[in-house]
Amino acid sequence: MKEEILKFFKGEIEDSKKTLSKYSRDASIFELRPKLVLFPKDAEDVKNLVKWVSDNKDKYKDPVMNKDWRYLSITPRCAGTDMSGGAIGESLILDFTRHMNKLIYFRNDDKGGTITVEPGMFYRDFEKITLEKGLILPCYTASKSLNTIGGMFGNNSAGERTLKYGKTEDYVLESKVIFSDSNQYEIKPLSENELRKKISENSFEGELYKNIYDLYSEHKEEIKNAKPKVHKNSAGYYIWNIFDDSSRIFNLNKLLVGSQGTLGIATEITLKLVPNFKYSKLVVVFMEDLAPLGRLVDEILTLNPETLESYDDKTIKLAIKFFKDFLKNKGFLGMIKFMWSFLPELKMTLTGGFPKLIILAEFAGENEESVEKKCELLQEKIKDFKLKVHITKGEEESNKYWDIRRESFSLLRKHVSGLHTAPFIDDIIVRPEFLPKFIPELNAILGRYKLVYTIAGHAGDGNFHIIPLMDFSDPNTAKIIMELSDSVYDLVLKYHGSITAEHNDGIIRTPYLEKMYGKDIISIFERIKKVFDPKDIFNPGKKVVSEDGGGTKEYLIKHIAKEHNTDHKV
Repeated sequence: MKEEILKFFKGEIEDSKKTLSKYSRDASIFELRPKLVLFPKDAEDVKNLVKWVSDNKDKYKDPVMNKDWRYLSITPRCAGTDMSGGAIGESLILDFTRHMNKLIYFRNDDKGGTITVEPGMFYRDFEKITLEKGLILPCYTASKSLNTIGGMFGNNSAGERTLKYGKTEDYVLESKVIFSDSNQYEIKPLSENELRKKISENSFEGELYKNIYDLYSEHKEEIKNAKPKVHKNSAGYYIWNIFDDSSRIFNLNKLLVGSQGTLGIATEITLKLVPNFKYSKLVVVFMEDLAPLGRLVDEILTLNPETLESYDDKTIKLAIKFFKDFLKNKGFLGMIKFMWSFLPELKMTLTGGFPKLIILAEFAGENEESVEKKCELLQEKIKDFKLKVHITKGEEESNKYWDIRRESFSLLRKHVSGLHTAPFIDDIIVRPEFLPKFIPELNAILGRYKLVYTIAGHAGDGNFHIIPLMDFSDPNTAKIIMELSDSVYDLVLKYHGSITAEHNDGIIRTPYLEKMYGKDIISIFERIKKVFDPKDIFNPGKKVVSEDGGGTKEYLIKHIAKEHNTDHKV
């Protein structure tokens, strides 16, 4: 097998025990051991591999001659930070980070910029390029020091600034994608005339556009009604986004972004950039009662903050319990300043107890005066809520709150023996007006299992991340994961939400898509997959059920890892 592929593949192919073990994991709770890990040199390598897999798919189905290769397929992978299991598979892993990580094109103008990169470029390297010109891709994730642009494309990533600026899908201008016929295509927005011309072509691409457009047209109302009524969603295929009724533009990228490499393999991605403001400040709001949360969020949103984040009382208690960990690497004076900065919170806790929720509203602008004015305006606007409000003095104080928001759960994981992070209900979303009822009901469900967990997330759009600590050697772990997933997702759907806002489906949520969308929409998802990938060679078992049983609850349970040591930033 390896020798066959090396005849046409210029990059490296590895199958050592160490490599296969490394690539059997991503940041999820699963373990799937691949057969080979490949590092393509360029798009030609990818095209040739897709052709070989397609040509040999049936040959390697023979359970007698090729038992270990019954389900020949390709799973695209970059940094492996996916918490859903989307970056692992049991056949061929295609890692872009070693070679296909280059800048192709960069243009800066008065309105922003445009950049084209290969999928394996790490965001940390990407951001260095853009920040030099005062520009940024604002949908960056909490794991931006680890993840890649290809992973952001595949998962439709989002983060702290998504509330104001949108998700990855809003920044992809064009892409180059290799489809199952092994050819590379430029995917860009098409006018109706351009779409008609494309559909008339007697080619694989023409047939693909025709079939997807016909599918959309045939089920237009059903598809539009299926779109989750929340600010962001990563569940399923986003076919409701491919045609804009106002501009009359058809854009296949709206379907490819967030498809987790199940429809084709992106080799180049062109993104738009926005100016990065120089100044920012936080307004910190302390809530002792969740009842006014929905109204409070609505009031804050009228002032258009850059971010609107939150964390709960459990997170605050963790920060206090492991306070000394926050002091590391700050130096003596830094330690004194950091400790001194917590005196207001200490006084507040002694007089009124722990707040149930802390809200972080960040404002940004071109000068300090305008930012300060926005903060003061918010303080005045919400004074009738009679909440304790604090405007941070500077970046150092703001970082204190961000440290708690981003790092407390990582600290907990380090200090609790025998338990490990378990992302499986890690990305739920409901509209903010439902939060006062939703959060207590959610805590009641979680309380039945006596799990250690915190709740933190993006309060502005009602997206919360819950990652319990669990013992993966406990035989009841899989049972708890399945029961809790069902209960939590039932609650999410009761409040008209989505089971995943930004972390996507992968192995962990594909079995629950029918619960969310119903059989008719799942049938449409299956038809989409069939149009793009008739032989099921692209990342099977994610989004729809595959021929090897991937995408089912049985497959999920079977592949939960016995040990799990991945750190998560949410």
